[in-house]
Amino acid sequence: MRYYRRGQTLILRGGFRAACTGIPGGLGKVPTILIHHPVENGNVQDPSRIFDRVLHREGLPPDFFGLVSGHPITSLCILQHDFLTLFISAGAPGRDRGSSGPVTMVVHSREGMSDSALLESIMTATAARMEAMQALGRPLSGDPADGVIVASEGEVVHRNAGISTAIGEKIRPAVLFGVREALARVEEKGTRDRPSFFIFSRYQGEHWVEWIPEECPYYPCHFPGQRCEFCYCPFYPCGDESLGEWAKSSSKNGPVWNCSGCTLLHEPVIADYLLAHPEASLTELKRKKSTG
Repeated sequence: MRYYRRGQTLILRGGFRAACTGIPGGLGKVPTILIHHPVENGNVQDPSRIFDRVLHREGLPPDFFGLVSGHPITSLCILQHDFLTLFISAGAPGRDRGSSGPVTMVVHSREGMSDSALLESIMTATAARMEAMQALGRPLSGDPADGVIVASEGEVVHRNAGISTAIGEKIRPAVLFGVREALARVEEKGTRDRPSFFIFSRYQGEHWVEWIPEECPYYPCHFPGQRCEFCYCPFYPCGDESLGEWAKSSSKNGPVWNCSGCTLLHEPVIADYLLAHPEASLTELKRKKSTG
């Protein structure tokens, strides 16, 4: 899965098997998932047409699942919890609504999920959203613009996704934390210049850490002048043994991919190229480095 921002649209690209409560909704295979904040005169009466324009503008195929965000994409919260990545956005409540405003969520798994697990994950994420609202003293009625997409890639590993399963035990805390952070961004004054990125850390106890490149205490971890936009590598785990190796882990069963010595995406020319060509392959980037 790759994701990148184009204006007020977050674009996820991959080979997804997904379940969607948004636009157009349903269960199926799609190459594209979109989260879009409409700025077209504030009109979201026909979101399908808005998404069609986004796909046409970006030159993407017509098959997609999409959600409408009630707040600018720069207020989005992105959360990494092991093999799961969540994208959570909140919006301001309407004047005549007895709700806390819309909450949209995309859950992506690097490990494959059965169709039943995809559907069950929607229920798990929705229950966690309601739990988060209750903890904050917010209305539990929901909003007509609420939406959830759950997507996975790869061979099926997970056939269930209830709250006590391997996936459910990650979705619930991520949604509880992410909804709170997303709502806080709706209420704050001013605008942010980019989405917020959080990592679930087990170092010195389990907790969420917001990664802010400019405040990284380890900079420079590779070399002076390195670039850090892709510190959390979109190719991980790439399995390319010229860039890393499989290693034993004391905290997980089985080997983990160790690429601590890889500097490819920290090279300024490579970082610039990947920003301009977000779907570039690893082979393409390695070739770019060798040719300059």
